[in-house]
Amino acid sequence: MRIEEVPVEIVALVVSPVHAYEGRPTDGPKPDPEPIAREMVTVRAGLGLVGDRYYNRPVHRRAAVTVFDAQALDDLAASVGLLEVPDPQLTRRNISLRGFPVDELASRRGSDGSRLNGAIFSLDSGSGAVRFQAHRPANPCAWMDVAVAPGAFKGLRGRGGVRCEPLDDGELRLGPATLALLTR
Repeated sequence: MRIEEVPVEIVALVVSPVHAYEGRPTDGPKPDPEPIAREMVTVRAGLGLVGDRYYNRPVHRRAAVTVFDAQALDDLAASVGLLEVPDPQLTRRNISLRGFPVDELASRRGSDGSRLNGAIFSLDSGSGAVRFQAHRPANPCAWMDVAVAPGAFKGLRGRGGVRCEPLDDGELRLGPATLALLTR
């Protein structure tokens, strides 16, 4: 086993106390009671991001934080002919990165069909490494066509991010960071 370190950039951090994408997409999202964009987030082991709607929710412990590859939005913009790349905050994923294909971190199936855990990885934006256990894909929903761009629901299939469980307390900030991954 070895640790592979990859330079990445944290391009968006989102913490939302409410779920804005409820009901029918045609009705539009609910307004956020406060701005969702953050310069810095506080991560708590086993709980999630302080202030987020999934923080300390037992049913969401293994999916409390969603990590997203912002490159998916670049590819989406090119494939559906958008003039501008959508803002990663529109996906409402907690941590958006550039520089690593995060969807590859998700859980996978064993040869017997059993679900295997995904990768354990860490992010360090200067305040120390924060480890996460990747569990399952964060599949896009029909809201993506309304909130991100027409065609995003289909265009982000397989690239909607990864739902993770935080294993350490720490802080993450926008900007340059290092993603460390244990590899074989």
